[in-house]
Order: sequence, then C-alpha cells, then structure tokens
Amino acid sequence: MFIINESEKEYRFGDSGPKYLMKGPRMNFAVVQFQPGQDFKAHYHNIMEEDFFILEGEINIVVDGTVHHLKQGDLIHIEPLEVHYCFNPYGQTVKMISTLAPFQEADKVEIDDYKF
Repeated sequence: MFIINESEKEYRFGDSGPKYLMKGPRMNFAVVQFQPGQDFKAHYHNIMEEDFFILEGEINIVVDGTVHHLKQGDLIHIEPLEVHYCFNPYGQTVKMISTLAPFQEADKVEIDDYKF
C-alpha cells in the first residue's frame, strides 16, 4: 500500500506529457496533460493496453488512422498493437488519466513520420 499526491511528481516535458504516479508492478497510472497545440509522438504497445479518461478539456486521439474527438468524461480503450497519436488542437489545456497494463518495463514502439 502507498499514497502519493500528484504534486509530488512532474510532467515529463515540463508542462505536458505523462506524470507517472505509479509504474508497476502490475500497471502504470499517470496524469497526462497537453497545452494547446501540443502532441505526443505516435506509438503502439506490444503487450500493454492503454486507457485514457478525460478529466478536463478536449483532445484528439488518433487510433489506427481514425481521429477520435474526446472531451471531459470520455474514456478511450486502446488495445495492444493499435497505433495511437494524441494532439491538442483546441484552445485549452487537456488533462487526462492514463492506465497501462499489464506492466512492462519497455513496451512502447514509436512511429516516425506518422500520417493519418
């Protein structure tokens, strides 16, 4: 058992990206934030499935070439091997929860020059 407060961690890219509150042993749990105009490189996971739950704002998440517009209260489930790309073309910050399971130390495969 443990307790952690979000304020104890930092976003990967300063004001954006994932902020992992837990990495393993069975799953990852992160708060993810993107400012207007920011994105996160397209990638997929070989084993882990990923969920995003939108807490605030709105975002576009492309899964296997299809754009999904998500807003507060929406959840998207992404299966292993599904290529996904997140971008925020909207005028406000988006904040969401990300879960990844089952935990793998290294399971992300990035896609260069992703087109959709």
